[in-house]
Amino acid sequence: MMRVAGGAARGLRLKGAAVAGVRPTTERVRAAIFNILEPGLVDGARVVDLYAGSGSLGIEALSRGAAWADFVERNQRQCRYLQDNLNSTGYADAAGVHCADALRWLERREQPYELALLDPPYRIADLAPTLDALARPGVLSDGAVVVVGHSSRGELPDTRGRLRCYDRRRYGDNAISFYACQSD
Repeated sequence: MMRVAGGAARGLRLKGAAVAGVRPTTERVRAAIFNILEPGLVDGARVVDLYAGSGSLGIEALSRGAAWADFVERNQRQCRYLQDNLNSTGYADAAGVHCADALRWLERREQPYELALLDPPYRIADLAPTLDALARPGVLSDGAVVVVGHSSRGELPDTRGRLRCYDRRRYGDNAISFYACQSD
């Protein structure tokens, strides 16, 4: 059983994987991500958690003061677990769960985000299409941050459209890349 690592919901339990192949971000890595992010970035932010799985990253953001989080996960069963996690942590009214393909969903988003969190399955080796979709004008606000969890055996590009990598960290088999969204 996983727990929320910090913020108002710290210590509350989260359901993990409902289906094979879902690899929730560990509590240690989640805590590290939010310790690395600049103070104030999360507070009041609109967040999108793509390839959401259990929703642990987006719930962590809500626990630390995000105003709203959209969770995008294509597996129906996993979406139900994610909704259960939002209900049990008390964040159901500050979130939307979208059972859809991440790339297709990004095409119809309504407002720009200040923070995008991605920890896709490692079998998705090419994240360039997702980074390209995020880099399109209107998806992210200027100065937004994109946090990408990926295998430490793979490297992501330094730049992708408006996105520029400014930090990379490794935690065993996990790697985290941080991108800043620059103005057009």
